[in-house]
Amino acid sequence: MKVAIVGASGAVGQELLRILDEHNFPLDELVLFGSSRSAGKKYTFKGKEYEVKLLQHNDDFKDVDIALTSAGAGVSEEFAKTITQYGAVMIDNSSAFRMCDDVPLVVPEVNAEDALRCPRHIIANPNCTTIMMVVVLKPIEALSHIKKVHIASYQSASGAGAAAMAELEQQYRELVNEGEVKTIKKFPHQLAYNVIPQIDKMMENDYTKEEMKMFNETRKIMHSDIRTSATCVRVSSLRAHSESVWFETAEPLSVEAIREALKAAPGVTLVDDPQHYIYPMPLESAGKDDVYVGRVRKDLADDYGNTLWLTGDQIRKGAALNAVQIAEYLVKQGAIKK
Repeated sequence: MKVAIVGASGAVGQELLRILDEHNFPLDELVLFGSSRSAGKKYTFKGKEYEVKLLQHNDDFKDVDIALTSAGAGVSEEFAKTITQYGAVMIDNSSAFRMCDDVPLVVPEVNAEDALRCPRHIIANPNCTTIMMVVVLKPIEALSHIKKVHIASYQSASGAGAAAMAELEQQYRELVNEGEVKTIKKFPHQLAYNVIPQIDKMMENDYTKEEMKMFNETRKIMHSDIRTSATCVRVSSLRAHSESVWFETAEPLSVEAIREALKAAPGVTLVDDPQHYIYPMPLESAGKDDVYVGRVRKDLADDYGNTLWLTGDQIRKGAALNAVQIAEYLVKQGAIKK
């Protein structure tokens, strides 16, 4: 099997390489693609060195079976036909195709079978905050239909990419050495010692694009009329996102029932002993595959509501790991030859 990674030099591209190695993904050939800035860079995978090729409109994808793309929506839109024209399945990490009716939006723990219906040979990877939330909501939905959800997200610098992580570190250095921040490029304001209540651009309804992604993508993934209302906030942690989630179900659910469902759920680790100060934190979930959940409790303002806290590594489960899991599912189902 021949696998391509588009955007190999980015944070997600590098994580894809690590996860393919860790999971011993059954590939025979690997090819890396990037922009003119990345072309020529070399990376080692399973003891062999690979050079990044310039992404171009040519026949480079003729023998590729799976293309894992993470180079931004513009690149995905421009090169989708080039990548898929010879039959490669494109698993895309950008927002380009997520809401297209003929492109499945897949989180394997929730709706893996949707990946088998991809007439355009494109499967979309959802937004990172959506992925982590629906992994947790799925086992609760099985207990009682979830009608609405309110979310406050606490999203680390890594959600904006490797350059954003470097900028946050640079801002802290500037504060220590010069007493003020001079480098503000990747964020609309200083992030060091700050929180920014805006992720992505503002929409006409005064929600951000990130917040509307959570509304629309959750409904598509869960095949549900669920309604979400989010406030997405950039915080000055380096890696891994967190979310505070309030949800209302059709029937009241006990905390005990929710905890038991979460314990048994794939991709979820319950860390919930609040009386002993044990709960998930991004510092501990960074680099891990599961979504960590804790602080499960009744909503004091809603008899049909409960609330919980979750945290997870958005570069892994929120992006690269989810894409690899989709590829693994396709292989397991015989949709891709080994």
